[in-house]
Amino acid sequence: MQTNDRPISELMQSVENGNAQLPDFQRGWVWDDNRIKALIASITNGYPVGAAMFLEYGNANIRFKYRVIEGSPAQNVVPSELILDGQQRLTSIYASLFSPNPVHTRTDKGKDIQRYYYIDIEKALDTSVDRVDAIISVPETRMITSNFGRDIDLDLSSQEKEFEHKMFPLNIILDTPKTFLWQQEYLKYHNNTVVTEYMDFQTKIIMPVIQYKMPVILLDKNTPKEAVCQVFENVNTGGVSLTVFELVTAIFAMDDFELRKDWEERQKKYFEGDLLSVITATDFLTACTLLSTYKKGGTVSCKKKDVLNLSLEEYKKYVDDLTAGFVEAEKILQEERIFSSKDLPYTTQFIPLAVLCTLLADGNKIKVTNIKNKIKQWYWCGVFGEMYGGANETRYVYDVVGVMDWISDDTKVPRTVQESFFNPTRLLGLQSRLSAAYKGIMALVLKNHCQDFISGREMDFTVYKAENIDIHHIFPRAYCESKKYDKTLWNSVVNKTPITYSTNREIGGVAPSAYLSKIENKGQVAGDVLDKYIGTHWIDVSCCRNDDFHGHIISRAKMLLAAIENATGKSIAGKDSEEVINSFGESLI
Repeated sequence: MQTNDRPISELMQSVENGNAQLPDFQRGWVWDDNRIKALIASITNGYPVGAAMFLEYGNANIRFKYRVIEGSPAQNVVPSELILDGQQRLTSIYASLFSPNPVHTRTDKGKDIQRYYYIDIEKALDTSVDRVDAIISVPETRMITSNFGRDIDLDLSSQEKEFEHKMFPLNIILDTPKTFLWQQEYLKYHNNTVVTEYMDFQTKIIMPVIQYKMPVILLDKNTPKEAVCQVFENVNTGGVSLTVFELVTAIFAMDDFELRKDWEERQKKYFEGDLLSVITATDFLTACTLLSTYKKGGTVSCKKKDVLNLSLEEYKKYVDDLTAGFVEAEKILQEERIFSSKDLPYTTQFIPLAVLCTLLADGNKIKVTNIKNKIKQWYWCGVFGEMYGGANETRYVYDVVGVMDWISDDTKVPRTVQESFFNPTRLLGLQSRLSAAYKGIMALVLKNHCQDFISGREMDFTVYKAENIDIHHIFPRAYCESKKYDKTLWNSVVNKTPITYSTNREIGGVAPSAYLSKIENKGQVAGDVLDKYIGTHWIDVSCCRNDDFHGHIISRAKMLLAAIENATGKSIAGKDSEEVINSFGESLI
């Protein structure tokens, strides 16, 4: 990496002749009129406007498709450098201070406009005037009008009009011959009465702009792809973030493959469901890399550098199968009663799950009960072991390789299943749906075929979507607060369950015995049937009927722990530990 300062005149010439171009992943130019004026004001004041970052073109491993900066006349030119960071500033400088064409920009409200930029000579030399107020933008006609176009407030439509109003056209400021000719005609127009003023303007404005330099960080052409991506992420604090997907898009574009279009069409067709909508383009490429490296044999990996090395041939080979794998993974999650993205324990665990579903599609193995049960056991071990909360690329590999080995050999238990551990007191730490384990427990309650307290309808996918089901307290919050119960207990997952919106309104904030009697007295459901409905939520009916809060907490904690054991296939240790007894008031055995 090299860093040096370059005159903007030199940079603009590179843009003009096509030596400096943009990689295909860079998006369009978006700066508005006021921001361009502020940039010009900074340059004419000699203020720094930040560094640009270029990549030396010619690395065989980074074959980016390229395009010229907007407005550049260069055609069929192979660039010597690609602009990674600084597109907005360099395009704004080129358009306003170099190109003869009007600047395509927009108002602060987003309306597209065409503008030329001038600097008011007198205001620029007046130290009491803010420099940005000396920068004037005019429409393509070079006239500013009012009263619906009937009145002309400023007319710069001819060179003589520019001279008359002492307005210097900024798009010639970096072209010394043009600036000199304009100066000669300007002085002649004013009969040389403004020589001193113009010389002052030339000294204080024109020459400093010509000599103005921008720091440029140049990455040489041997820079690895992953380094380009990482460096860009570190320095690009504004503008469009450069993701792995953007880089791979640019690489594939060299072979005339439009990755973004392919993904957007695939996304619209297959990934618009509530669960699959959480999968990003980068997630998909990570999964494709994981699948590809597994299929090739040898080292399995899906770190950033591996994704950047994914070939177009490999992508095309696996993209359809992987898409089907994600669809199958969604079905498995729905079987486990995870219906919406807000209730998905880990978005990240979707990636290895989809790859496993893809690999097991061969011979329709994913439909075999014993195999699917192992997949589900692994999944719940990841959820209740809370394994997918950090950097996960290494765990993706452990799990895909480990689960596939486990399916072939029962003795080869994958690391996530081996390492999964759930502390009984964790139940009390699950106070909101932000945690994976909290969401997992609610899914297990739904999977127990729990029924609505009033209608008795099982909370399957259709009911979940139609009845506005959410998580609510069993012993209501207002009641618990009135009794001064420990919030750690009453606000934990132990005292919560999925309930429909309409049923929750019936419950209100009263004691369980009161709201159960209310439901019965309205004739909505018979007592014995209501008790059956409540039991499907792993709730002790007698505790609710007798408003026995402590008994309710102990009973439900035991049932939830049993459900977790069943899902993970692992016994939970320490249910009678001192920590558990101190937290719950008694053993959970």
